Amino acid sequence: MRAVTLLLALTLVLAGCATSRYQHANDFTPATVADIHNLPEPEPKAEPRSSMGNPRSYQVFGKEYQVMDKADNYKERGIASWYGMKFHGHRTSNGEVYDVYQFSAAHKTLPLPSYVRVTRVDNGKSIIVRVNDRGPFHEGRIIDLSYAAAVRLGINKMGTAVVDVEVVTPPHAHSVRWVQVSALSDAAAAQRLQASLQRSLAPMTWPVSISTQDGGAGLHKVRIGPVPEGDDLQAVLDRLNQLNIRQPLLLAAHQLN
Repeated sequence: MRAVTLLLALTLVLAGCATSRYQHANDFTPATVADIHNLPEPEPKAEPRSSMGNPRSYQVFGKEYQVMDKADNYKERGIASWYGMKFHGHRTSNGEVYDVYQFSAAHKTLPLPSYVRVTRVDNGKSIIVRVNDRGPFHEGRIIDLSYAAAVRLGINKMGTAVVDVEVVTPPHAHSVRWVQVSALSDAAAAQRLQASLQRSLAPMTWPVSISTQDGGAGLHKVRIGPVPEGDDLQAVLDRLNQLNIRQPLLLAAHQLN
């Protein structure tokens, strides 16, 4: 899977590096955990850049890699692989301990740590993982997943799969969103929806408002908010999903009109 991890660790001058770093000569599959599909995915949050694992550049097998200053808007399609028990319990490139049963990953150039959504191209399965390691250095591979992440995507037996990798940007402190549920031409219908939503969202107390264009002659946009990003916003979206209101429009302050 990632036989060059020791070489990279030496390149990045990480703590604890030695020729006896791993207790196993070869990688192998971890023991199956029954509830691995029920484990929670990591929640993206703003974190400081790790003091280790983020050099401006580094070399592996004679090839130089430039570590990104920022992960904004990163998206790439390529082959995902995974790594297992040979590395379990040992240091990742940013100094943390690798756990095959956590949703983590290795990437060659993303800042550590970063959060990315990995989606299998062939079946649409996806998962959010926290990138805290470097690799993989096999040609064509763009991300190395933990065993748990590989199981969730169904590639633990296949070994590899074509995936889309996209950075998930954590919400900024104090950032908010408005959730637009509908845009109706009938003002009375908009008012009924407003009242129904206010009742249905209880005990949440986020305001439900109507924004009307053209002095009342245009569309009446029914919106919930402002709602802080993170758990509060997710709770609103979950409740709307229960009400069969799916894929509402999320708006920032500058998008309101």
